[in-house]
Amino acid sequence: MLQSEKTKFTLPFLVLTVLFCVCLITANLIEIKTVALGPLVITAGMVVFPVSYIINDCLVEVYGFKKTRMVIWLGFMMNLFVTIMLQLSIILPGASSWGAQDAMEMIYGNTPRILIGSFIAFICGSMVNAWVMSRMKVSSGGRHFSVRAIVSTLWGEGVDSLVFFPIAFGGLLPWGDILGLIVTQALLKTAYEVLILPVTLIVVNRLKRAEGLDTYDDGVTFSLW
Repeated sequence: MLQSEKTKFTLPFLVLTVLFCVCLITANLIEIKTVALGPLVITAGMVVFPVSYIINDCLVEVYGFKKTRMVIWLGFMMNLFVTIMLQLSIILPGASSWGAQDAMEMIYGNTPRILIGSFIAFICGSMVNAWVMSRMKVSSGGRHFSVRAIVSTLWGEGVDSLVFFPIAFGGLLPWGDILGLIVTQALLKTAYEVLILPVTLIVVNRLKRAEGLDTYDDGVTFSLW
């Protein structure tokens, strides 16, 4: 079992980083659609957003907290860039042949509080997920990856929902409904992690062999930056 920190960025790391950013941006673009899941109503972002937490677990397990923190901030900045460009494209005057301004505003003209809530929630949830995964790995001696992945996702998704829904919908929805959304979203996203766990295990094991890495975060400063 190796413990090292490579300064170079390998191809597998870059692929995971790009996939992480794409998942975040895609989730942000499709989040506006609500989907009926039996008696439950969820957002379309549920299809892809949990994948970012699975990638988060893989990154911490193989590369450690520091590199994962860098990827989280990179994902945040890329998501912010796309959001700003979308808002700018809405503001720009349309040509006489452009007839979908109202539709574009309705779909991508998110209110400021929803955008603020989503960005703050992402940073808080992703950092908590990475921190819990890292600390549990050290305390368990690298054993029980499945348990660590599930617990860290539950914490991360729980914090994400706990931050997002009050900021986005506080005062607009009854607090009982908001609490229900927090619990439902956190549990469903964690269930997503459990279902895809066999794939996550394969990816992690292959990454470790390919990179020759199995990083333990002993003595790491767990700051946001």
